[in-house]
Amino acid sequence: MIDVRGRIVVPGFVDTHHHQFETALRAQLADGLLIDDGSGSPSADPNYAEEVLGRFAPAYRPEDVYVNELFAGLSQLDAGVTTVHDISQIHHSPEHSDAAVQALFDTGRRAAFGFFEGDGRPGARYPEDARRLRDQWFSSEDQLVTMVMGGELHLGRQVYTRSWATARELGLRISAHSVGAFGQRAVHDAIARGAGGVRVGPDNLFIHMTGMSDLTWQRFHDAGAQVSLAFPIEMSMRHGTPPILKVQQLGMEPSLSSDVETTMSADPFTLMRSAFTLQRMLVNEQVLAQEEPGSANPYPVPAEGSPHLLTVRDVLRFATANGAAHLGLGSRTGTLSPGKQADIVVLDATALNVAPLNNVPGAVVTLMDRTNVETVIVAGTVRKWRGRLLQADPVRLRQALEDSRDHLFDAVGVPRRLFPHG
Repeated sequence: MIDVRGRIVVPGFVDTHHHQFETALRAQLADGLLIDDGSGSPSADPNYAEEVLGRFAPAYRPEDVYVNELFAGLSQLDAGVTTVHDISQIHHSPEHSDAAVQALFDTGRRAAFGFFEGDGRPGARYPEDARRLRDQWFSSEDQLVTMVMGGELHLGRQVYTRSWATARELGLRISAHSVGAFGQRAVHDAIARGAGGVRVGPDNLFIHMTGMSDLTWQRFHDAGAQVSLAFPIEMSMRHGTPPILKVQQLGMEPSLSSDVETTMSADPFTLMRSAFTLQRMLVNEQVLAQEEPGSANPYPVPAEGSPHLLTVRDVLRFATANGAAHLGLGSRTGTLSPGKQADIVVLDATALNVAPLNNVPGAVVTLMDRTNVETVIVAGTVRKWRGRLLQADPVRLRQALEDSRDHLFDAVGVPRRLFPHG
């Protein structure tokens, strides 16, 4: 029995896209863009594609993968995220893959392990190693950690057709990044036209979907595909404006994702507030622009067909039920419903940043942060109790993570600068 007087009880939060292997590089690219825009600015150099994927990622050893994944998972568990889709392009070898999976199991929360590519070194076994991984780690349907196949379209037709076929042979869901600014619009259009060599279906999760054509959006919608939006990262790293209005126009709903901690926090409150404020800014600006010249009312009534403003209930649903459904876990988690497993977060509503409590979903979305996460339960097991993670040694793990960071920076020859661009 748990006394929850003065508390708010919500389903565990779900993050449908997190590159957990990058934890040792937290805030390394706080100013960084996705790719070099040629401006010579601190945002262009260093940038994500060159600095993280091109330089740091190849230097990861299996032991680096393990501690980065574990620390990321425990950090999110501490913030109330009970389910994650880990998308780590760090599968340089079977040993790297096994280290990632082991860390997800050891974290003690629900996870969808994403088997994506690595750096392509000799001995890498993407996508063929999916069969071994499935048989070795995911033979049971009744476990916290499940498997999703990475099916990146930018890797080229020869690779993505194999990965998608392997996924469907093994009964795995498929996820892929979709970023027009990364040169991916043409291949998405080809698939939408039926000329890309693969078929989109309800087992597909597309991440970002920025800069995509109306044709691609319509065909992917009609096929029942899902969309994960990483609002803070899309806005900060120039992926493009998060396409929430397009999602609404088609009658879809997104799930929320944190993406990369190299640039932004991975807590669910940041994700919810970013989605809430960005969508309302876009809609409010549209409505204000509808003012007729000379009108006596500078605060116009929204014209017919204007997008509706998101509510706090909408955003809370994006961060819980939608995420579970998009990972194929909707029958197990995502809502507080009879028959589902107990993934539960207890939030302190008596705290200084919340009291007095007047609006439950409003308090969760607009006021709270990770300090309000008091108790976290995963599948009926208490993982955080009265503000303290159980069965975890944060001091020891932090030292291991710092050791990993030091190895990575030394290996690639990047000096550590606590005050860059000074």
